[in-house]
Amino acid sequence: MSWTIVYTRQARKDARKIASANLKSQTQRLLELIAENPFRNPPPYEKLVGDLAGAYSRRINIQHRLVYQVYEAEHTVKVLRMWTHYE
Repeated sequence: MSWTIVYTRQARKDARKIASANLKSQTQRLLELIAENPFRNPPPYEKLVGDLAGAYSRRINIQHRLVYQVYEAEHTVKVLRMWTHYE
């Protein structure tokens, strides 16, 4: 059973940047993997702390990350960001 993926307004904006940076295929692969199982390794994920405590992060490339939250009861993954978190 696959997970439902929902996107924040910011993630939708980030998706346009991802497409223009030619990172769409890598991002799409990560989204498909997360839809199957958001906790599967590899590729490795990090549990975030601080402002984003409770969220997870996976690398799209060296600079950009896919940041998401998992709602197990609803079987839903909420994508927060798909661009650098250093902006």
